[in-house]
Amino acid sequence: MAQPSRPSAAPVVVGTDGSPGAGHAVAWAADEAALRDRPLRILHAVQTWGMGTAVMVGSADLLASLENAGRLILEEAERLARRRRPGLEVDAELVAGSPEQALRERADSAFEIVVGSHGVGGFVGLLLGSTGLHVAGHIPGPVVIVRGEADASHGEVVVGIDPTVEGEAVLEYAFEAAALRRARLRAVHGWRPPARIVDELDADRTDESLREAVEQAAAPLRERHPEVETAVDIVRDHPVHALTLASQGADLVVVGSHDRRGLRALRLGSVSHGIIHHAHCPVAIVRPRTDSRD
Repeated sequence: MAQPSRPSAAPVVVGTDGSPGAGHAVAWAADEAALRDRPLRILHAVQTWGMGTAVMVGSADLLASLENAGRLILEEAERLARRRRPGLEVDAELVAGSPEQALRERADSAFEIVVGSHGVGGFVGLLLGSTGLHVAGHIPGPVVIVRGEADASHGEVVVGIDPTVEGEAVLEYAFEAAALRRARLRAVHGWRPPARIVDELDADRTDESLREAVEQAAAPLRERHPEVETAVDIVRDHPVHALTLASQGADLVVVGSHDRRGLRALRLGSVSHGIIHHAHCPVAIVRPRTDSRD
């Protein structure tokens, strides 16, 4: 049975709209909160804009109906989390406004934000192109997009890394995630040989140079997490495709959200954008922030 989380620990915050994808996100977030010994906060936003003039003039009946539906969604999500992780500290919060704004406002007090990859559709759906992408692109700290089932277990965490730009926050999150799951950590760097590389020897030398740079970037974290088995893959392929293939055997893919150029992975909207649309497992987008989360 899970032990009560530390009272002062920043929570794992998960957004739900009652869709199956949101259910997977709640289940994953419950597991994550238990692994990290943190409380779980489940959030549902009642969004009234775009629902017609009745809301604009303050229809009490319609507002009450939306709030009641939101409470039912939260109750079901809370039951799911408690069934999955008995003993986990769980609370639910119903707020007014857009899901994006609600999650963004709670990011400062959260350890990480978790959302599903697809919502219910329609005017109030939490589609990846709206809520997920907005949250992943604008909130500091880890944002996890849950793709697929929450129960898959392969014993491996994948981190996409460009050693020329990657901050310590991405590697630190990935190593800790692997350590908590008692999983192997696989660092993947995908690159495409430019036209000026005309022979295999030049490409091989570039592979070795990149491997050395990745190993060097990971060395401090390896010292801090000697229990984590690590592997490095230098792949002559587009980073999105390389990470998508690696995700087939992974429990989690971790990437940064930096603006990058040349051989480097690109900002959210290219590599990060691509992997959260194509990965076969949950994806953590790690954006550095100035403070830490206890």
